[in-house]
Amino acid sequence: MVGAQLRDTAQELAAVLWREHTVYRERSGGMVIRGEHVRRWISLAPAGGRDEILVRAGRILDGGTTAPARSEAVVPLSAGTGVLAATCRRLLADAAGDAARPAPDRETAGRYQGSRKPRKFRKSARRNGRGRHTGFGSWVILVCVAGVIALFAYSSAMHG
Repeated sequence: MVGAQLRDTAQELAAVLWREHTVYRERSGGMVIRGEHVRRWISLAPAGGRDEILVRAGRILDGGTTAPARSEAVVPLSAGTGVLAATCRRLLADAAGDAARPAPDRETAGRYQGSRKPRKFRKSARRNGRGRHTGFGSWVILVCVAGVIALFAYSSAMHG
C-alpha cells in the first residue's frame, strides 16, 4: 500500500516541480525524481513513522551520476502535494546553494578548521612539484638511519 501511494505521490510531485522529469523506483523501495535539465534529483522514501516520508535532494553531476544528498526532511505523507512541493523546493535551493560554494580541498576535507589560514608549506611544496616529505631535513634523517643500520650490521659481523 505504501509503495503504490509513494509512487503516485512522486508522479504528482514531479509534474508540479518540473515539466521534464524521470521517475523511477530505487532498490530500497523509494522513488527518485530526476530533473536532468536543472541537474537536480529528489528522493522519496518511507520514514520511521507510518505516515511519514523522508525527502532528500541533491545534484546530478557531469556524466549523469548523482552526488550524495545535501539536505533532507521528513514530511507527513498526508500533508498534500503543495506542502511536499514547498519542502522539495527548499531542499533543492539548499542543494543549489551548496553547488555554488567551492568544494574544500583534499588536505582539509573532513578536518576541523580552527583557523582559515591556508597551509603555505604544503601548498608551496605541491606547486614546486616536490612531495610532502622530500625536504632537506628528511634526507638527513634517512642518511642517519642508514648509517645506524650499517653500523649495527658491521658490529654484528665483527663480533658475531
